[in-house]
Amino acid sequence: MLGTYFYHEILRKTVIAFGTLFNDIHVQKTDRDGSNIISDLNVPLSYGPKSKFLAKILQQAELNKATAITLPRMSFEMNSISYDPSRKTSVTKTFKAVDTSDGDKIKKVFLPVPYNVGFELNIMCKLNDDALQIIEQILPFFQPSFNVTVDLISSIGEKRDIPIILENISFSDEYEGDFSSRRVLTYTLTFQAKTYLFGPIAQSTEGLIRKVQVDYYTDTDKKVAKREMRYTAVPDPIDAEPGDDFGFSETVQDFEDGKVYSPTRQEDV
Repeated sequence: MLGTYFYHEILRKTVIAFGTLFNDIHVQKTDRDGSNIISDLNVPLSYGPKSKFLAKILQQAELNKATAITLPRMSFEMNSISYDPSRKTSVTKTFKAVDTSDGDKIKKVFLPVPYNVGFELNIMCKLNDDALQIIEQILPFFQPSFNVTVDLISSIGEKRDIPIILENISFSDEYEGDFSSRRVLTYTLTFQAKTYLFGPIAQSTEGLIRKVQVDYYTDTDKKVAKREMRYTAVPDPIDAEPGDDFGFSETVQDFEDGKVYSPTRQEDV
């Protein structure tokens, strides 16, 4: 069973969705009275741990050398994956979906498994005002979660809202040494994304449901209860496929002592 290859790129898509949230953060500089914008910088964002960026700054820390790294900048990384038992569903249930590449085919997949993916966003600045500008463009959207729609499995059109929760904010000042050393202010924001992981998708061997019938009884015990009404619904036309434009034909029959006593009522919707 575990030898079946499948790869839905769900974790990769979750990482991309998280990074996309912060790829349009700006820092502005204004003149003395604040009426004119002198510069507008789109803060660079990259994937990687904070330690690598700090190491680059420390290795070229003196001001008389070539530029070590441009500040402000942001980096993020995925740092944990854990199972979420609070969102657990039955592991044996399946659902069917139409194949987006072939509307005549139905695919079957087990219900997804809930997992929490941890992220860390690092904001590195030389000036505290730059860091505060960045922070204020992020925090108001997390109360404490922000939903992002992710196309988890495009082949069956499975899209879900993934809550990204802001869990913690910490601050550190990496300044050490004399006046020629660079100062780095670092804000670290930790997040948790509540995503879902799907197993392999199989071709469904069952046909389409083309008729639904519901019987209404006067009591929950069918052995003694009398049938009062039967509701039936079928697609119109009957040979409609999932990708077609079709309606439904509804039929209602009334019963008395187990026998039909009124004409059948039919309605097309």
